[in-house]
Amino acid sequence: MLSIQPSVSKCSSPPSIPKLTPNILPCRVNHSGPVNASKRYWNVEEDERGRKMAYFRGRKLLGREVKISDSYRGAIVCETDRFLPLSEAPNATGSGTKAPTTTSPTAEDVEDEDEEEDDIEPTKILEEVATFDDILVWGHEQVPGEEDVFVRGVQEWLTFAEAMHTVEGKKAAEPPTP
Repeated sequence: MLSIQPSVSKCSSPPSIPKLTPNILPCRVNHSGPVNASKRYWNVEEDERGRKMAYFRGRKLLGREVKISDSYRGAIVCETDRFLPLSEAPNATGSGTKAPTTTSPTAEDVEDEDEEEDDIEPTKILEEVATFDDILVWGHEQVPGEEDVFVRGVQEWLTFAEAMHTVEGKKAAEPPTP
């Protein structure tokens, strides 16, 4: 299980989380993480038609902005070596405490609880280092269309998440913020 928490910064209190725009490039880059990219190597501009345009290693790229629904928030996270204390870790009910029982436990229930306690997986902490409201998907010499795998993937994920969090005709509730 994972828990997203604000970045721990010794310099600022409360932590200020910057807003960024992730870019999905039509190539393979064998690096994941921040890059000190100067304007010389990555400079996003708008062309005469209002399309996002950039050059990467001499190749012209055109970008399409994919918006994230207002009821969701994109988070850029960094993996840590820290774990959430077991007293704060959510259980199967989603809360940090055991669910109340309405009947007295049977011997089988006690065995199941013992097995569950042995199978408790530690909750790893991910630090939120930035947020985003949209993603830029880039294509070679053309703007990615609706059939682009990344454009379609983000849109399908949002549709699926909305369906999962909707209760019989009611709109999904705002997702909890960390």
